[in-house]
Amino acid sequence: MEYISAIEASKRWGVSLRQVQRLLADKRIPYAKKCGRLWMIPYDTEKPVDLRREKKMSGISLDSELVHMIEATSLPMPIHNPDSILEIVKEEKERLQYESELAYLRGDFESAMRCYDKTEGNDTARLRASLVAVAAAISLGDYPAYLKIEAYLKSYLSKGNDRVCSAVAELALASVAVSVFAPNMVPDWLKEGDFSAFPSQCKLSYLIYLRSKYFISIEKYELALAVAQTALTFCASEREITFQEIYMRVVCAIACHCLERENEAKRWLKEAMCIALPHGFITPFAEHVSDFGGLVEQCLEETFPERCNAIISQWQCTVSNWIVFHNRFTKDNISFILSRREAHIAILVARRVPYAKIAKQFNISVGRLKNIMLEIYEKLYISSRDELAQYVLITHKGDRS
Repeated sequence: MEYISAIEASKRWGVSLRQVQRLLADKRIPYAKKCGRLWMIPYDTEKPVDLRREKKMSGISLDSELVHMIEATSLPMPIHNPDSILEIVKEEKERLQYESELAYLRGDFESAMRCYDKTEGNDTARLRASLVAVAAAISLGDYPAYLKIEAYLKSYLSKGNDRVCSAVAELALASVAVSVFAPNMVPDWLKEGDFSAFPSQCKLSYLIYLRSKYFISIEKYELALAVAQTALTFCASEREITFQEIYMRVVCAIACHCLERENEAKRWLKEAMCIALPHGFITPFAEHVSDFGGLVEQCLEETFPERCNAIISQWQCTVSNWIVFHNRFTKDNISFILSRREAHIAILVARRVPYAKIAKQFNISVGRLKNIMLEIYEKLYISSRDELAQYVLITHKGDRS
C-alpha cells in the first residue's frame, strides 16, 4: 500500500498540519500508522468529515456546546494548589483552557498562545480560549497574532446565527478595547451593564470586572471601586481562587490610589498579592506597575520581596510590548478611538494648520482647541504634533490635500 506523510495530507486536503495531527491523535484517519516519529497515511484516504458538520447534522448546536464548555471551565481553582485543577478536569480542551490561564497569570504568554494554537479545529475551545489569547497577544506585542484572533472573532459577529458564540466573541473584543484604553470602542452593553445576551453559565463576576475596568478607563474611579467591590461578592472565597478575584482586588487598589486613598489601595494590593504571589501569579501586578507610582514596589518589599525582581522585569518588557501593540492598534482604529470632530481637528493640527485658523473654522476659542488637543493626545498616548502626524496622516492618506 502506498502512503503519504501528514504534511502531504494537509496540502492535499487543504487543512493545516496541526489539524491533520489532531485527526491522527483522535484516530479519525483509518489505517494510518506511525513509523518512529512520523505518521504514514494511506495514499487514497479521503479527508475525514468535519466534526462540526457531523454535530450540526445530529442537532447539536455550537451554542449549546459552548455553554457546556464555559460551564466546564468555570470551576474555581483550589487556593492551596491551583494547578490541581488540571487533574480535576477530564477533557483535553478543558485542560488547555486552565493551562492557558495559569500560564498567563505566571507571565508565560508564549505558553498561553500555544494553548490557543492547540484549539485549532475545535470552535468551542477556540472561542473560549480567545479571551486569554488576545490578552497574551497584547502582552507579547504580537499584533499579527492579535489580528488573526480578531478576524476569527469578528467572523462570529457577522454570522449572527449563534447567539452565545457572538456574545463570547464580542466579550473578547470588548476586553481589548478596555485593555488598550479605547473607551469609544467599548460596546453599549458593557457601558450600560446589560449582560442579558450572555448565558447564565458565563461568570457574572468577569462581566462586572470588565465593567469596572471600563470605568477606570474613563476616570470614574468611585464607580469602578463600587462595581469591583460588588463583583467580589460573587467570587470571593477562602478556599478557592479565580482569575477574576485577583484582578478585581487590583482594580479596587487602582481606584483607591487614583482617589488618593493610599491606605485602602495598599490593603487591596496586599490582599491580591497574598492570594496570587504564593503561586507565582505575577502578571496582575506587572501589568499595573505604572498605575501605582511606586506603590506596587512598596507593597512587594513589605510582603513578597522575593517576587519584586520578577514583577518589575515583566513590567519593563510588557510596557514596551504594549506600546508596540497600542501604536499599531491605534493607527488601525483611530476613527473609532477619536470622535469625528476630534479626528478632523487632529488631521488639521497634524498638517500644521495654525491653531487660530482651526479655532475659527470650528467656532471655538484657541484655549478650547488646546484643551481638545490635550484630550486627543491622552487618548492616543502621545505628546506632540510630530507623533500625531505619524498616526493621522498615515491613517488618513486619502485626506491629504
